[in-house]
Amino acid sequence: MTADDLRALAAMPTAVLPEVLALWHDAQGDWDQAHVVVQDLETRDAAWVHAYLHRKEGDASNARYWYGRAGQPVFRGSLDEEWTHIADALLAR
Repeated sequence: MTADDLRALAAMPTAVLPEVLALWHDAQGDWDQAHVVVQDLETRDAAWVHAYLHRKEGDASNARYWYGRAGQPVFRGSLDEEWTHIADALLAR
């Protein structure tokens, strides 16, 4: 599956990492559910998705905190580019 495939899915995907599920919820316009999925996960990948979500929300300081937890640099491209970048990385695992 590619990031474009994930974004195009109308039905919630099964048998995917919770971090990928969070990205799917975000792609469906459900930021709140995406946040619920990742907020209590203790993985670096969850922190990365969490950072993206707070960047999207406009909370730059909270996003920076989560990028640090993820060991990732603050993304400088568009939100769409970041979503695709994260999704591609997670789906490649």
